[in-house]
Amino acid sequence: MSESYRLLGTLLGPEGGLPAELFVVDGAFVDGPVPGARTLADGAFLVPGLVDAHCHVGIGPGGGAVPLGEADVQAQTDRDAGTLLIRDCGSPVDTRPLQGRPDLPEIIRAGRHIGRPKRYIPGLAREVDDPALLPDAVREQARAGDGWVKLVGDWIHREVGDLAPVWPDDVLAAAIDVAHAEGARVTAHVFGTDALPGLIGAGIDCIEHGTGLTDDLIAEMARRGTALVPTLINIENFPGIADSARRFPTYAAHMRELHAGARDVVRRAAEAGVPVYAGTDAGGGIRHGRIADEVAALHAAGVPDALGAASWAARAWLGRPAVELGAPADLVVYRDDPRTDPAALRHPELVLLRGRPYRP
Repeated sequence: MSESYRLLGTLLGPEGGLPAELFVVDGAFVDGPVPGARTLADGAFLVPGLVDAHCHVGIGPGGGAVPLGEADVQAQTDRDAGTLLIRDCGSPVDTRPLQGRPDLPEIIRAGRHIGRPKRYIPGLAREVDDPALLPDAVREQARAGDGWVKLVGDWIHREVGDLAPVWPDDVLAAAIDVAHAEGARVTAHVFGTDALPGLIGAGIDCIEHGTGLTDDLIAEMARRGTALVPTLINIENFPGIADSARRFPTYAAHMRELHAGARDVVRRAAEAGVPVYAGTDAGGGIRHGRIADEVAALHAAGVPDALGAASWAARAWLGRPAVELGAPADLVVYRDDPRTDPAALRHPELVLLRGRPYRP
């Protein structure tokens, strides 16, 4: 006999907070009442499963690939923090064996990063020697992933001594057209400003980090509906990156400048109507399970719906339901209201993943 559950409290969503009595049977939300349903929460705040929109399951603290068993632990760590949907923004590990596991968050994969030799972290990217071959590589990764392709848009160019675009604009336009024809969306790692006009003008769907965005570029993103995932907790690493780049003083100064203006960029983007979503950049230098810290950073930067950026709004953007009849019962339960106190997100009382309860 399947278990049935009942949850009472304030359901948070785009309409604000509404009194709710939710019922779960066989892992999905159902109409109620359900006789005999066990009450899991009463008087709590109910949040549709959190989303980490920039995460790397399969990348370890040293920046390289990890065994699948370690990737499994990373996903469990995210789950226990309330992250029940992950947009994996590039991984050298084939994490498809983790997909469909009832005890792990849903992972929407982007295949591998696509970059140039010596223009990204060694060992992570699918490297393309000739930029003219980018459309072919994009087609390959579009078919290998789950509807997303990840480009390395800029990186330090040692001959220039600073951040520089990785791809010519005309090649970007052709590659993004290929991805769209394959039914995939495209996003790009971009720190500086110079690569952004070509990427945005080519019709890219999302920008990761985006610390170099200007007002004109923000306005163009708003006009096109291009999303921004700023990964603010990772941007906090910029001063350390600058300190380690003494051979490239122009680059080091640039990274410090980008760090200083990052929160203001996010505020201006949100005010202009750019869709902003929460992503931690977990993997590498950021440990997994820090979605609450990213929401707090977005809130501090002035994003008016920082919680929605990590829940219902992000779910809609990724084509996944929030709380609706027949949908998988992905829900996080809190004693305190995370809208007024983002720190409450660090202490979930209950995580409900596809109707299966976990007590972090």
